[in-house]
Amino acid sequence: MIYEGTAVSEGAAIGSVFQYRPGGLKVEETFINKEKIEENIRAYQDVLKKAEEELQALTQDTDLDEEQKKIFQAHIDIVRDEEMGQEIEDEIRENLLAPECAVKTVYERYIEIISKAKDALIRERAADLKDVSLRIIRLLLGVEDNSLASLPGDVIVVAHDLLPSDTAAMKKEHVLAIVTEIGGYTSHMAILARNYGIPAVLGVPDILANTENGQKIAVDAHAGKVLTNLTQDQEKQYQVMRDVHLRKMSDMKQYLAVNPVTVDGTKIDVCLNIGSADKSELELEQYTDGVGLFRTEFLYMSKQKLPTEEEQFQVYKKIAEVYKERPVVIRTLDIGGDKKLDYLELPQEDNPFLGLRALRLCFEMKPIFKTQLRAILRAGYYGNIWIMFPMVGSIGDIRFAKEIIREVRSELEEEKVPYGRDVKVGIMVEIPSIALMADIAASEVDFASIGTNDLCQYLMAVDRLNPSVAKYYQSFHPAMFRLIKQIVEEFKKQGKPVSVCGEMGGNPQAVALLAGLGIRKFSMNASSVASVKKMISQLNICKAQRMSRTVLELSTAVQVENYLNSEFLE
Repeated sequence: MIYEGTAVSEGAAIGSVFQYRPGGLKVEETFINKEKIEENIRAYQDVLKKAEEELQALTQDTDLDEEQKKIFQAHIDIVRDEEMGQEIEDEIRENLLAPECAVKTVYERYIEIISKAKDALIRERAADLKDVSLRIIRLLLGVEDNSLASLPGDVIVVAHDLLPSDTAAMKKEHVLAIVTEIGGYTSHMAILARNYGIPAVLGVPDILANTENGQKIAVDAHAGKVLTNLTQDQEKQYQVMRDVHLRKMSDMKQYLAVNPVTVDGTKIDVCLNIGSADKSELELEQYTDGVGLFRTEFLYMSKQKLPTEEEQFQVYKKIAEVYKERPVVIRTLDIGGDKKLDYLELPQEDNPFLGLRALRLCFEMKPIFKTQLRAILRAGYYGNIWIMFPMVGSIGDIRFAKEIIREVRSELEEEKVPYGRDVKVGIMVEIPSIALMADIAASEVDFASIGTNDLCQYLMAVDRLNPSVAKYYQSFHPAMFRLIKQIVEEFKKQGKPVSVCGEMGGNPQAVALLAGLGIRKFSMNASSVASVKKMISQLNICKAQRMSRTVLELSTAVQVENYLNSEFLE
């Protein structure tokens, strides 16, 4: 059988299915017989030992950072808590509750109490209790760990959807490919897949129902197809296809060290999009001109509670010291839309992409916003840090955000805390309203970066995660390039730089065209650096300008794509 979806990260794979179904534990009220009380208590105590052994193993995992290990150590302390343990045993003895029901009852009691605490740090412990209770219940029910942190070898991950929080601990080296039932080219799962170089096909309807764990399938992430019930010839075909793709990626790496200068001598900065300060994220540091986008939401998503000011400061400081004089653009918290935090209750909205997200959410949750700004400004003392605000819709947004920065600076001054006094302040241009006000926006900020994913979504009025309208999401629509041209020209008049950090920034053909419109800085996922450098090194700016003039006169996205394909036949 052949199932079709959207190819979002190139490549091919053949392997066994690993179905990821989060939140699958259901505990119904169950009672035990009196004569089995001691037997059930011993079963509960045995499971506590197993839970502690699992957590101890995680604290020894060399792939985890120190902060993650601290979380698991805290979970060990919860498992060992004598008072809760005694209450659980009392529920089994006195109320004849089955052990999993007793655990659920007692932990929910504590979670409710802690959730009402005045101290935010204490409230955040509720997420730890929830996590530990699920681990103990899973072991009591004899359910296998279905997390992406414990994959059974090399697999193809199949899921309804994968949120960034789901993939935070994913063992990426064991993921041959990703297939989901929803999602599109610019969903955050797609971005992560491209960043990790994992072939991915999203938006494949009912793929969970049509596959099973351990089943061998093939993924064609060039054509957007998933194949089941493979013949021997198909198995050989897709293994060859995977090998060819891996060789191509290996050959492309020769361009990593190339200086990104066009054939006629124009320097174009190639920067990195990152989501953490992990070694794997920064391994291309020596080949890039800076960090063009640090997606700080992944720092929040990798934790089970809000990161403290100190935790954030250490991460930002590390990146600043690694890049030294090269700029590191830190985007403030961009939560909402398809990005959520389990421990932060957000309002239920019919259309979250048009709701309380990113900068709007930070304005509503000012203490969280100020904590992050303090950490960023402090890190600015150790390197060339730039602050960038997402989801800016008006000049009022810019001015209010700058006012909060002034408040934070004043507080740091009073406390005599060192901070970066020359930290630049800029905006993401991703809402058409601010793009049309680019002349005034340029006078308010030091720089801008165009987020082409959301700019296209809002310009074309298309939900970029909805597969049924994927054909209407046209990032190469002439309207996009006309709007980008206007932004670049208005910022250029005032001597302010404009970069592109959305997915178009990692597309070699788009880079050529955007360079013709005047963009001299692109930021992209690690997997795109080599191919973009190759394009730049073979590009003539005069040709790029000619192409951009032609594209601005075209009528449709299809015409633009056909024209670019004819210009870059290879």
